[in-house]
Amino acid sequence: MDVESIRSEIAFRFSRSSGPGGQHANKSSTRAEAIFDVEQSLGLSAAERTRVLDKLGPVVRSVAQDERSQLRNRELATERILEQLREATKIRRKRTATKPTRAAKERRLDDKKRRGETKRLRRDVDD
Repeated sequence: MDVESIRSEIAFRFSRSSGPGGQHANKSSTRAEAIFDVEQSLGLSAAERTRVLDKLGPVVRSVAQDERSQLRNRELATERILEQLREATKIRRKRTATKPTRAAKERRLDDKKRRGETKRLRRDVDD
């Protein structure tokens, strides 16, 4: 995954941010929406592209309106997209099936016998 290439392929849209902020928030477009087109990307290899398409779809979006600065929100949205791509391109290790050891099986059977014996001794004796 070529991070610099991906950074250059991210498109941005800006709009007014929600929440408090007074006159500043009412006049400035600080909310940043980052949009990354997976299918058109040159920064991803074919295998990475397939993995991302399967997990996230053809377009990855991220929105940031945490800060008052448009530049800072743009950086946050970019980092969020990159983090989503890192997670989607990770290759998960296959789980290997395991079975209980012989000692564990014997312990389980001994416990079952002990519980059964305890319950048998609790029964009323019919003469």
